[in-house]
Amino acid sequence: MTTDPPTDHLPLQGITVVSCEQAVAAPFATRQLADLGARVIKIERPGSGDFARGYDTSVRGLSSHFVWINRSKESFSADLKEPADREIVLEMIRSADVFVQNFAPGAAERLGFGPDELRAHNDRLIYTSISGFGDSGPYRDAKAYDALIQAEAGLVSITGTEDSPAKTGISTADIAAGMYAFSGILTALYDRERTGRGQTLRVSLFDSLVEWMGYPLYFSRYGGRRPSRAGTSHAAIAPYGTFGAGDGIEFVISVQNEREWERFCTTVLKRPDLTADPRFASASVRSVRRAELETEIDHVFQTLTGAELAERLAAAKIAHARQRDIADVSDHPQLIERDRWVAVDSPAGSIEMTKPAVVFSGSGFRMDPIPALGEHTDALREEFAPGGNA
Repeated sequence: MTTDPPTDHLPLQGITVVSCEQAVAAPFATRQLADLGARVIKIERPGSGDFARGYDTSVRGLSSHFVWINRSKESFSADLKEPADREIVLEMIRSADVFVQNFAPGAAERLGFGPDELRAHNDRLIYTSISGFGDSGPYRDAKAYDALIQAEAGLVSITGTEDSPAKTGISTADIAAGMYAFSGILTALYDRERTGRGQTLRVSLFDSLVEWMGYPLYFSRYGGRRPSRAGTSHAAIAPYGTFGAGDGIEFVISVQNEREWERFCTTVLKRPDLTADPRFASASVRSVRRAELETEIDHVFQTLTGAELAERLAAAKIAHARQRDIADVSDHPQLIERDRWVAVDSPAGSIEMTKPAVVFSGSGFRMDPIPALGEHTDALREEFAPGGNA
């Protein structure tokens, strides 16, 4: 069991964020700010709200996407085309530290919520714009769903197998953009402490994911070809990838040098003769003869249970991991032993959620309720009524 840091000090306590957000990228960025103590006021459309609320109903009737990235926020239902609602939101922004929006390019400016307009109300404001492809260029107005960005940025071309390219199973482009928005906001807040000035930050899903494509991007640009799509295998290392024991339990195994190869043959396979087999004499040869090598490995592994195979791999100090179904991860012993789940309230009752990934030694985090649509509207209207005490 681990001990949580003290919760009486939150690093971003006193910071106010107003966010016209929906879907994943912007809410992911602002949820992390909320975890660290920032007050996040989420502006949602009357009636429907953030459309991620309707992605699915798997979490006790709530959307798994929405539950994941919207805890600890206040929901304000407003139509920014209505003068009264616009004025309430502008009043919020006048005293806010950060404004985040992920409207379509140009929409914020048409609504009067562009960076120049808002900074006229608050010159210390950190204005953050998240878009699909950026505010200029031929793809400026293109649809920018996560799978489309993965395709345009080349991620699909290197994921899956040679027979079946695939997108990743999570919103990789959205998460990348959300992380850059989060780190950019923190940097801008730090810079404002020194200069007294706000900034405008522009983050695109496309630019964010292209940055994450670093190794394959440079590999293909200068090597003249893309890395092979190898599933869980490795394009240049063998044995490396998913192997099954006789009882169906699967492991991802990585043997990366000749010392490990020798231990793998003698301790795991109980086949020391393979170390002298010319078919597998070096890493490069093993990679070329991968199919033959995997046949030899499977002959042995199919005679073992998962527990027996895990014991041999550990004894040989071979890098390995259990290939778990996502349904098994909730009860992963590493999460349970380190007490990584905590109850969070929601409109559907208590929901178990994982704690923030970063643990600070001298400060804590908060995990307050997931808001119902417009839950805080009345209180916020009163607080930020023009001429009020906000």
